Order: sequence, then C-alpha cells, then structure tokens
Amino acid sequence: MSIIGLSLFVLIVAMTLVVTYWAAKRTNTTSEFYTAGGGLTGWQNGLAIAGDYLSAASFLGIAGAIALFGFDGFFYSIGYLVAYLVVLYIVAEPLRNLGKYTIADMINARFEQKKVRGVAAISTITIVIFYMIAQLVGAGALIQLLLGIDYWIAVLLVGIMMTTYVLFGGMTATSWVQIIKAVLLMLGTVIISFLVLKEFNFNIFKMFEEMKTLTPHGEAFLNPGVKYTNGIDTLSMMAALVLGTAGLPHILMRFFTVKDAKTARSSVVTATWIVGIFYILTIFLGFGAAAFVGSQSIVEANAAGNMAAPLLAQALGGDFLMSFVSAVAFATILAVVAGLVLSGASAFAHDIYGQIIKKGKISEREQMLAARYASIGVSALSIILALFAQTLNVAFLVSLAFCVAASANLPVIIYTIYWKKFNTAGAISGMVTGLVTALVLVAISPSVLNPVEGAAILVGDPIFPLTNPAIVSIPAGFLAAYIGAVVSNKRDEKKFAEVAVKANTGIK
Repeated sequence: MSIIGLSLFVLIVAMTLVVTYWAAKRTNTTSEFYTAGGGLTGWQNGLAIAGDYLSAASFLGIAGAIALFGFDGFFYSIGYLVAYLVVLYIVAEPLRNLGKYTIADMINARFEQKKVRGVAAISTITIVIFYMIAQLVGAGALIQLLLGIDYWIAVLLVGIMMTTYVLFGGMTATSWVQIIKAVLLMLGTVIISFLVLKEFNFNIFKMFEEMKTLTPHGEAFLNPGVKYTNGIDTLSMMAALVLGTAGLPHILMRFFTVKDAKTARSSVVTATWIVGIFYILTIFLGFGAAAFVGSQSIVEANAAGNMAAPLLAQALGGDFLMSFVSAVAFATILAVVAGLVLSGASAFAHDIYGQIIKKGKISEREQMLAARYASIGVSALSIILALFAQTLNVAFLVSLAFCVAASANLPVIIYTIYWKKFNTAGAISGMVTGLVTALVLVAISPSVLNPVEGAAILVGDPIFPLTNPAIVSIPAGFLAAYIGAVVSNKRDEKKFAEVAVKANTGIK
C-alpha cells in the first residue's frame, strides 16, 4: 500500500478517535450513552441514520453484486430504498413517542411484562450479531487486500476500534462518526460515478447499451435471472429487505436521539433523500466495475465480489482514489459496527440486566458499567463468528439480518401500535415464532448447506429450497402474534387507548 493510502487510513482513524475523545467528555449519564441525550437535530440525525444504513453491504456488497450479476444485484438497492417508506409512514413517529432507549421499551409501553422485554432483547441481539458479521467480513476483506495482512488480524483490528468508540463515546461519538462517514461516502460515490460516466461520454443510454457486450452474461446482464433464477426466492429476499428496516434495532434506536416525533420524521426524510441518491449511484459503481475491472479480477480479489468498488476506484483514479475509497469504506464499517454494538449492548444492559435482573433498581453507574461490559461481549462474539464467514457476500449476510428483523420485530411493533386486542401472549408468540422460524429455515437453506464445497458454510444438501426464508418467516411471525392474542383471554383495551394517544401525540 502507498504512503498516501496509509496516510488517508491514519487520518480517518485519527479523526474518529478525536470525535470519540470529544464525545467521551460529554457522556456522563445513561441517556447520553444510549441516545446522545436526545440532542441531535433533524438533519444531524438524518445524516447519522444514512451513515448507519449505508453499510459495508451497501458500498462493498451491492457494487460487487451488480458487477457480477447485473440487474439481480440491483435488487438490493431497490429493497433497501423502498424500506424507508415503511419506516417513515408506519414506525418512526409512534416509536419515538413510546420508546426511551430500545425497541423493548416501546413494546413495554403497552405490555409491562419482563418476559416480553426479555424476548425483544434476545431478538435485538440476534439481529445485531447477523449484521455485525456482515460488516466485519467486509472490513476483513478490505484491509486484507490493502495492507496485505491476514484476514483474522484485520477483523480483530476493526473489532477493537469499534469497541473503543462505544466504550468511551457512546451514542454521541457513534452519531458523529456516522455523520462524517456519510459525507465522505457520498463524496467518494459521486466521484467514482462521475468518472464512470466520463468513460461513457456522459451518455447513460450508451452505458446501458455497451454493458450488453462487456460482461460474460451478455444481454442477460441487464435483465433479472442471472443469479436469482427462482422467482419465489427473489420475492422472499425483497420482502426481507423492504420490511426488515422497520425492525432493525440499530436504525430504530436512532429515533430516540432527537427531542420529539416531528424531528424524528424530518430525520427520516433527510435520510431517505441521501439513501435514495446513493442507491441510484450504485448502478454506476456496479456497471463501472464490470466494465473496467472485469468479473475475473473482482472474484480473484474476493470470491464474493466485495472489493469491486475499491478496484474500480483504482482502475479509474489510480492508487490515490483507491486509497481514499478504501479509507472511506473502512470508516463506513467502523461507523456501522459502532452503532450495532451500541444497540446490542443496550438490549443486554438496559433490558435484560437493568429491567429484568435488577428490576429497574439500578444506578447510573451500574447501568453504564453493564453497557460497557456488554459492548465487549457483543464485539467478541461477532468477531469469532466473522472469522468463519469470509467467503460470503456481505449484502447477502445483511439480507438475513433483515429477514430476522422483519419476522420477529415488525409484526409485534405494528400490532402494538395499531391493534387494540393485541396482548402479551401475542407479543411473545409473534417474536419467538418469527425469530425461530427465520433462524431454523436459514440453517437448513442453501445459504448454509450446499453440496459444492466452499459454496456455503457447510457441505450438504439443503432441506429448505430458498436462500432467504422471509416469504415464510414473516407471515409466520404475523400469524403467530395474531393467534397468540386471539387464543389468550387477556385484554387491556384501556392500555391500548393510552398507547394510541402517546403514539400519535407524544403526550406522556
């Protein structure tokens, strides 16, 4: 790696550590640690949400997926973008009005039961682990390529840094790292897209026409069916992407970092614009990598295609642009994993330890200490699992996290807010069924079992035919929550009336 490239890496890392040091002096209470004291403005939180959402899966995984599979790779971009409409119109405002730190707080506003909070916390931690693995796989591949160090060392390095941000700076540090990273990522993406268009004389129609002959897939590159030959499997994956965002704990946690629901709404609008522009530009990243790097070189650098964007930057802008893009990708991963660690730690320290084990009788110091210990635990587990997932595409890994979020969390969130006959039994049965169904079906799917050695985690014939089980697990979550509520005789419609007023007005 060049001296310039290494300098850019060091500069970005130094910048984030300065932010962490600054934030650490302003993080003294539990509220400041979990939600930055609710002090972010709409545009700040919008940028931070975009920074949280535009992960390694977006920048590295989608660019690689489009470069290798054409239109089929763009499915990820479509799904991630449309997902924000669900968040904006259904979840954002009620969640902000009802919650405090976590999803479990929001659900517990209606069901003051320890077991509901416990199941919600377990669901949160599971989703966080899935998502964390994806980010660490991307980080490991990136640093391995650029610095020439072993994959496991690269993963360990990122794990240590992300834990540092959370331990000392909490949500304030995490938010500002995400804001800085969102700006840098958009800048890098715009520059590469400009260079790609320049190669095609700024003629988008010419670009699409030439792509028909620039890849081994020919005209099929521009049509669905190169990778996803099973229509049901494609529909299942899209269901996970579109509905999963509304159940992702690290995204939903961001709505508690602003002062009120109106600001939360404006945050989502800002984030949607940024995310929308970015995902449109992934077309140029993917097409450019396919045209100017080539599928063979992309696969040689990383079998899953995760290095397509950095290699494209090198092809069009030399070592300096590659170093800049890679440094930005590194910052992208650091920012996202910090947010994930924080949401996982809050689920354990606040929900399980603080509210269930200690029954709410816990001091600020005890809860802060528990959160920091939990941060170390979540990081360590994710690092260990990431070491075994090196060959998997990070965009695919994230789609599995979305599947679990949509299956376990979304049904309960929607029923809690909008169905007056919903109850504790329904909440527990919905979360447990959605979570278990998604995990079991993934474990017996082609994503984990494949007769070709190296194509999946284990060698064997898959029992479940779909790579993403969302089309089964999401309805299972909704149905189980409905049946659980109907079968149980317990009703508390007065409590629903209170929740409805709070959800729509913010009145406590």
